[in-house]
Amino acid sequence: MPSTRFEISECPQSEVGRLERELGVSGAVAQVLVRRGFAEPAGARAFLAAEDEYPPSAFADIEVAVELILRHVNCGELITIHGDYDVDGVCSTAVLVRALRDLGANVDWYLPDRASDGYGLNEATVRRLHARGTRLLVTVDCAITAVDEVAIARALGMDVVVTDHHAPRADGALPDAPIVHPLIGSYPCPELCATAVAYKLAQALRHGAGGLREERELREDLDLVALATIADVVPLVGENRALVRRGLRALQSTTKPGLRALMAVSRVDPGRVNERSVSFGLAPRLNAAGRLYRADAGLELILAEDPERAMQIAEELDRANRERRHVETQIRYQAEAKIAERPDRACYVLAGEDWHPGVIGIVASRLVERHRRPVVMSSLKDDVGRGSGRSIDAFDLLGGLTACEGHLLRYGGHRAAAGLEIERGRVEEFAEALNAHVEHVLEPQDMVAVERVDAVVGGDELGMTLAEELQRLAPFGRGNPGVSLLVKDATFRDGRPMGEGKHVRFTVESRGARARAVAFGTGGRLPVEDGAPAEATFTLEINEWNGVTEPRLVLRQARPAASTPELSRTDAEGDTVEELVLFALPG
Repeated sequence: MPSTRFEISECPQSEVGRLERELGVSGAVAQVLVRRGFAEPAGARAFLAAEDEYPPSAFADIEVAVELILRHVNCGELITIHGDYDVDGVCSTAVLVRALRDLGANVDWYLPDRASDGYGLNEATVRRLHARGTRLLVTVDCAITAVDEVAIARALGMDVVVTDHHAPRADGALPDAPIVHPLIGSYPCPELCATAVAYKLAQALRHGAGGLREERELREDLDLVALATIADVVPLVGENRALVRRGLRALQSTTKPGLRALMAVSRVDPGRVNERSVSFGLAPRLNAAGRLYRADAGLELILAEDPERAMQIAEELDRANRERRHVETQIRYQAEAKIAERPDRACYVLAGEDWHPGVIGIVASRLVERHRRPVVMSSLKDDVGRGSGRSIDAFDLLGGLTACEGHLLRYGGHRAAAGLEIERGRVEEFAEALNAHVEHVLEPQDMVAVERVDAVVGGDELGMTLAEELQRLAPFGRGNPGVSLLVKDATFRDGRPMGEGKHVRFTVESRGARARAVAFGTGGRLPVEDGAPAEATFTLEINEWNGVTEPRLVLRQARPAASTPELSRTDAEGDTVEELVLFALPG
């Protein structure tokens, strides 16, 4: 099994005590805040409040974009919203379509087909939209790198507004059009997803259209912002944290028939929807149409006004998601076989005949989790491969593709995820080039997973009071991960398989206290012997089942206590930094 490096960073007791006194939080929560960079009471208080919010006017060029869009609205000319086929692209399209309809615009949309169109705005689409009468093209979740395509649209007589959140081109070239983008013009929260950008533009349009607007109307579609922000795995910090917290409340009470139907087929209780139910219930089903077929079904679902029709579409998406999981399993087996042929690579570039291009990104993510290497997967058809890559925290995948761009036809994306197109005959040379680049920029320790301990606690602290208090740190996700609690004197007892033998439930004893716990993906076995002393990290959550609510520990990492160095009290309080190498749970 791959090893995991435990890190317990500095956490002076004086800073912990000050937060306990001034904020009225427990010692465990104070440790978490200090270790996450909020040692000052004012900063910690602001983080807990999650109230960061910036006006749309903080975007450079947004006034120009609003003026141009409203001019086309007032003239009744056709406005087309060009989105993308994932959750963020679908939701951002829906936000602007809804806002422009509310303003009386003549508006339609175009979502690219993953297989035939590929990612982003392309010339064929531009010419097709022009031929059907589009006079203003507004892009969402794409086109910041589409310099040539925007120039073609302008040459054909179309106006263009680009809204996006992806990285601009490495050479600094930008489309010749008004741009609304959090990385351009020093917007205070550069990590916004595309739907949040569209939401800000929709607010600006409603303000710019004049007339009295209720606060409810100006905050329309926060439910979609939360859904997309979580699904697109952008950092949940700053304004993103505030948008998701407010958006989850909006999602719990949403009146959109499509979202209510989506929650029904996902077996998600609307009153208890949270980051996890979005990530594992709603988002995969909304993504399924764009991965296997066309994303229009997801957009139609969100825009649906008839509950019966919404339920029909939601059930279609649920079936597509089941099919996606089957296809994903088949491709993963084939990919693992290719890795087994050359397991010592610094990164894996894998290509297969007719691998479904809508699923390989998910498979790449699974392989990154398992092997701790950057992974790029390509689906080969005819002479071209369409690829999707995922990376580890230490490696900038977009930077790696830029370093190897001479081997590629097209590419774009983020540090953690990217897409590309490549000629079939250049896959192997690209693989060699990217592997050499990864070997040059990464050290061996970069490929070892890191478990960052947030607080050292005893069993007597692991109750409902702490579980409820930890919810003040939510929403959890990238940039604000779930809290890792280290119990140094844990004893595991009464392990019992569950979930068809895939998982195990057990009891944890520490400091004379007992707590219920579960470990996922262990094959029904405890990672340490029953009754043996262990050091282990857990997430403490509130579990609801059959009307009963109770605290539950979810095991993250564990190993026998005797096999690691004993930490002194000053270590436990965090005055020094310790690293322990532990074994990751399988799966």
